[in-house]
Amino acid sequence: MKVIVFLGPPGSGKGTQAQILSEKYGFKHIATGDIFRWHMEHNTELGKKIGQYLERGELVPDEITVRVVEDAILREKNPIGFIFDGFPRTLEQARRLDELLEKIGLRVDIVIYLKVSKDEAIRRLLARGRHDDRPDTIARRFDEYKSKTEPIKKYYEERGLLVEINGEQTIEQVHESIVNTLKSWEII
Repeated sequence: MKVIVFLGPPGSGKGTQAQILSEKYGFKHIATGDIFRWHMEHNTELGKKIGQYLERGELVPDEITVRVVEDAILREKNPIGFIFDGFPRTLEQARRLDELLEKIGLRVDIVIYLKVSKDEAIRRLLARGRHDDRPDTIARRFDEYKSKTEPIKKYYEERGLLVEINGEQTIEQVHESIVNTLKSWEII
């Protein structure tokens, strides 16, 4: 089983690319945003807590996020691998993911960083029109991203796992770049 992590700022296309790969190759797509929305839509206790953070444009705390991700991993039976999208978002989450994967005999095999400018990401987020995609919350998410997620890039870079891909190309071009990278790393 192979483990792929997608990194990139909000609006970089992580979810779109992870979904395409998941459907095409059979990876289990673990998207914390989707899991969070499910909890909020079903009004679970966890969903109420998650909603409070997201409404303020803040990241959901590590403890809650790691619990949700661990549950998603353990529920899966025999995928060819996992694609993480929106997780890890902090250095602590990256370390916890390593521990989690080690427990089940896996490790992160590659980290795909989708690079997009702030202007492009904001344009994309406003265009998708979700209720939590307001200019003020988007700006806060960018600040959070810069302070908490950028260090993860360095963490994976130092381990030789990070590959940067231009996320401002068309969806098809980005997908092709990712597939070529995964083939050259013998992941697919």
